[in-house]
Amino acid sequence: MAVNDECKLKFLELKAKRNYRFIVFKIEESIQQVMVEKVGTPESTYEEFTSSLPDNECRYAVFDFDFITDENCQKSKIFFIAWAPDTSRVRSKMLYASSKDRFKRELDGIQVELQATDPSEMSLDIVKGRAL
Repeated sequence: MAVNDECKLKFLELKAKRNYRFIVFKIEESIQQVMVEKVGTPESTYEEFTSSLPDNECRYAVFDFDFITDENCQKSKIFFIAWAPDTSRVRSKMLYASSKDRFKRELDGIQVELQATDPSEMSLDIVKGRAL
């Protein structure tokens, strides 16, 4: 599975320059390549991010999550989310599962990984809990 250079460039911009709040990636099966599907502006909310994931198709995504620690410090963590809804095709789930580690290695700087098969598995409370 090839990774389009745009994926790495956009991720670096999210990590270093904070140009984006999130990036959604899609495997283009016809050319066997991971591509950028959508990016969210720095002002985007978590709800906008979750609504950009399709209900019945797999995706990879990264989300730059800002939070305040118990010590009142402003921090951020970059989440990698493997989205594989139960309603997606079996072949698609297998393709995303088998390509995930290779793709994740291309994105240097991911701090937390989440696997989700429905929206409740990546609720804001779960993300906050994993960040702290």
